[in-house]
Amino acid sequence: MKSVVSFDRFDLKILVRLQREGRCSNVDLAEAVGLSPSPCLLRTKRMQEVGLIRSYGADIALEKLGDHVIVFSEVTLGSHTPHDFRKFEQAAAKHEEIVECYNVSGGYDYLLKIVAPGVGYFQALMDQMLEDDMGIERFASRIVLRQPLNRREYPLGIIANRKRWE
Repeated sequence: MKSVVSFDRFDLKILVRLQREGRCSNVDLAEAVGLSPSPCLLRTKRMQEVGLIRSYGADIALEKLGDHVIVFSEVTLGSHTPHDFRKFEQAAAKHEEIVECYNVSGGYDYLLKIVAPGVGYFQALMDQMLEDDMGIERFASRIVLRQPLNRREYPLGIIANRKRWE
């Protein structure tokens, strides 16, 4: 299990605000969370240093770039040794179209989120992955038709407090 980083309510407020607006200035951030700029900056830098804040990025509107498909693929490996998992994960990381990869429990080993310019491209990618001998025994794919909900923010208050359902 990974180590949990200690934080207080001000750190949580900073995280919630940065999820919504990562480009806000430190002065605006400090004002929004009720701190003066200097302690706010120190807290933000500390959370970056301990790895709580991994990066900052832009939310890209893919539909404005051109046609694309989002596909979720359930992948089952033929063998289940630690070496087989590492081999698959290293090979998957080489395909930039795989934007998320989860090792999951249940009826298959991995859930992949793949973004491709079209269905034909996606099929060629899967054919290539099978030829590359990544250890895939079988896969099943689901093409996303629409996305009625897309939260970019984690429920930090619920995770931090763990009081909602417990």
